[in-house]
Amino acid sequence: MIATVNPTLDFLKLLAHDVRWTLVVTLAESDRRVQELVEHLQKPQNLISYHLRLLREGQIVTERRSSADGRDVYYSLDLDYLRTLYRASGQTLHPALACAPLTTDATQPQGGDDELGEEKRPFRVLFLCTHNSARSQLAEGILRAYGGDLVEVFSAGNEPDQIHPIAIRVAAAMQIDISNQRSKHMAEFAGQSFDYVITVCDRVREVCPVFPGDPRQIHWSFPDPAAVAGSEDEQFQAFLQTARELSTRIHYLRLMMERRAKEQ
Repeated sequence: MIATVNPTLDFLKLLAHDVRWTLVVTLAESDRRVQELVEHLQKPQNLISYHLRLLREGQIVTERRSSADGRDVYYSLDLDYLRTLYRASGQTLHPALACAPLTTDATQPQGGDDELGEEKRPFRVLFLCTHNSARSQLAEGILRAYGGDLVEVFSAGNEPDQIHPIAIRVAAAMQIDISNQRSKHMAEFAGQSFDYVITVCDRVREVCPVFPGDPRQIHWSFPDPAAVAGSEDEQFQAFLQTARELSTRIHYLRLMMERRAKEQ
């Protein structure tokens, strides 16, 4: 009798191609547009598009049209799903290869344990979005709650407005208080050095200023939950979904920071 092929084998084959692996590695840090991937990999656009399609069909990569320019599409790596497939692959081969699950529960802030020791300075992180009212404010609050002494975190926008009241409510539901945060113009941080500058809005990415110290520039393509029409509950759910997705990305960012801190 012929043995049934485990679905995880298809996943491993999908990542085994050099171009697809490089795409996954590139998207692990930041969302990218096709042209950026073409320039990064120095490969023809039709080849990049072909391999992106295979990764989308494997549900490893997702796509979203830019809110800054509808002709552009941002590609994102689904790290949660990718990790699930990796764990399943290890479990299939041998139980000893299955890694422990990563907690990404948005209601469980982690931090405050002096991970850096006495001599290492915290990582400075700046989140940017257009109005600094929802996405970047939530990101600031979540990373501050999860990061503890590992980070100093700030947020700003190029057209700052008041913090959205639903963002405050959603953060409170996650046991995070952002009611004392304020909206700020990104000019307030001109000349300051950061380790990470993270844009969470397609529009602000186009006007993101240059900061000294060569920070890692990361883009997370999130739609604006404040633009969602509907009932109050529907709006709350849109904010909650954004907060959950930010929480997941921030958990993985924190892991990268911890590894970077150990390497310093």
